[in-house]
Amino acid sequence: MSILSLEGVSYCYKNSLRPAVADASCDFEEGTLYALIGPSGSGKSTLLSLLAGLDLPTSGDVLLDGVPIRTLDLDRYRRESVSMIFQAFQLFPLLTVTENVCFPMELVGKSPADARPEAKKLLEDVGITEDEMRRFPANLSGGQQQRGAIARALASGAKVILADEPTGNLDVENTRLVMEILGRLASEQNRCVIVVTHDSEVADMADVVYRMKDGRLSRE
Repeated sequence: MSILSLEGVSYCYKNSLRPAVADASCDFEEGTLYALIGPSGSGKSTLLSLLAGLDLPTSGDVLLDGVPIRTLDLDRYRRESVSMIFQAFQLFPLLTVTENVCFPMELVGKSPADARPEAKKLLEDVGITEDEMRRFPANLSGGQQQRGAIARALASGAKVILADEPTGNLDVENTRLVMEILGRLASEQNRCVIVVTHDSEVADMADVVYRMKDGRLSRE
């Protein structure tokens, strides 16, 4: 069953002569790892912003469990229903990795005493050691930072994980490890994981591939 859907979604930037996304319709299901591919400027990052509720469509609707997200509290939607993973990791530099993962849980009212053991478990699940958990992001490798960022994305309990070029700053080995983690999140935890990428090898690891070209979405 689809958890996130697009129904005739189009989006035009102000003063643009053509839509960045044009009449896109598709369903995203739980338990599936998706790749969204296409050249620079094809509209894939814009589409990801629409899925994340950072922008609303010019026409059409993004739906969560059949409900248009434009009718929802978008701050709550972004806090509880979808989580983002970024190419540049976006960990808070003055917080340890554990504190980074605790942050979204404390944001919704969980006490630090309750958040810390949950954060530790999430970090263990993505291969972060106890020593690494105590470090600041600058003292970790790119692969370790990205695994920490994945753990932080999971901390909210969101069923939809949106990843914007999550392997763009990683070497081949860490790319494989990160994609394996994302694949397990889909298959073992029944998450819907959507990865924007320009890397065909990353796309090959996905269950379903969508392509953006000139703002139009098609299934491979």
